Amino acid sequence: MNPIGIFGGTFDPIHFGHLRLAEEMAEALCLVSVRFIPAGTPPHRTRPRTDAHLRLEMVRLAIAGNPHFALDDREVGLPRLSYTVETLTSLRAEVGPDQPLCLLLGADAFLGLTSWHRWQDLFTLAHIAVAHRPGFPQSTWKDAMPEALRAELERRMAHAQDLTSCAAGLIVTRPITALDISATHIRDTLRTARSPRYLLPNAVLDYIQSNHLYLPEN
Repeated sequence: MNPIGIFGGTFDPIHFGHLRLAEEMAEALCLVSVRFIPAGTPPHRTRPRTDAHLRLEMVRLAIAGNPHFALDDREVGLPRLSYTVETLTSLRAEVGPDQPLCLLLGADAFLGLTSWHRWQDLFTLAHIAVAHRPGFPQSTWKDAMPEALRAELERRMAHAQDLTSCAAGLIVTRPITALDISATHIRDTLRTARSPRYLLPNAVLDYIQSNHLYLPEN
């Protein structure tokens, strides 16, 4: 049974870096689909600049037309902090014990995994697939990892084809196209009255402009 990909984030705003990561990981790992899950109030960063319902709509516009992408709004309505382990627990209850789930992370997020709430429980709920830039060898990761995470990587490291053998518990890594795009840069570009066109889908940019998001500085 092929895995379902889970891709969370603030998406403030969503951009081509997010979309390309999801597309390449879906192809490389033979994912059934990728569920985009915009965060409500994430615990690891400052509160998103934009209301959850606006970020949700930007994701909806960005993934429209891709039959392998789906939008999941389970976090945006929470009246409290949203934790990935709780989101995966909810998803696991829906799909059952046998369906493989695959949490998609960038390398930076993976290196910070030990700071996440109940981080070791993530492995009982899903596989973890780490997308990294080309030429970023595993030896570089290990040097930057906390010892506890390094031990989990060494114990759980697998290949893409192994993800169908069980529902959770493995780690795979995959190089993807390096796109140096960040939501912070896009917000800063908009606030300084410059154009972020070609960094994010036109539909998302049109939505930002029509809703007066990330307004220029006075």
